[in-house]
Amino acid sequence: MASSTHEVTQLLIAWTDGDESALARLTALVHEELRRLAKRYMRRESAGHTLQTTALVNEVYIRLIDASHVRWQNRAHFFAISANLMRRILVDYARSGNYIKRGGGAVHVSLDEAAVFSAERAPDLLALDEALRTLAEMDPRKSQVIELRFFGGLSVEETAEVLGVSRDTILRDWRLAKSWLLRELSKRESDET
Repeated sequence: MASSTHEVTQLLIAWTDGDESALARLTALVHEELRRLAKRYMRRESAGHTLQTTALVNEVYIRLIDASHVRWQNRAHFFAISANLMRRILVDYARSGNYIKRGGGAVHVSLDEAAVFSAERAPDLLALDEALRTLAEMDPRKSQVIELRFFGGLSVEETAEVLGVSRDTILRDWRLAKSWLLRELSKRESDET
């Protein structure tokens, strides 16, 4: 990993405890990883998308600074929160005036990495966000597993650590949540046609 897990965790704790200089040191350590995460998100966006990677990272920094009430657990927790923020920023952007017309400039998110959808059937970000919210109402942990693994890029072990469950539980939740999302998004797609 580009940044030392222990060092990031220590800086997060120091920042939470009020050490403002820890934030500057933390930013230097995590910047490249945040850019990598943002680039991963942006690769899934349509070619005409006007939000840039740097703007997405900057918006995450702004929201992280406002999240001073968070009791950071560790590096994995930090990147999980960052991934969640990126997803929310992109969803908010998709809902903005640039995307009022249905289908106009729709943001597409390919879940082929998660082996959920074929390349021809990539759902748009708003439909995926709605499906994840529905899943969160039914089973919050399964929704978190999808968010942490797919959107946050966390490993099975890191996800288990953040959620405080076993590796086997994460693998089971991951498999069931992917199946549920496939059915839900397929159903929504057929309802729209």
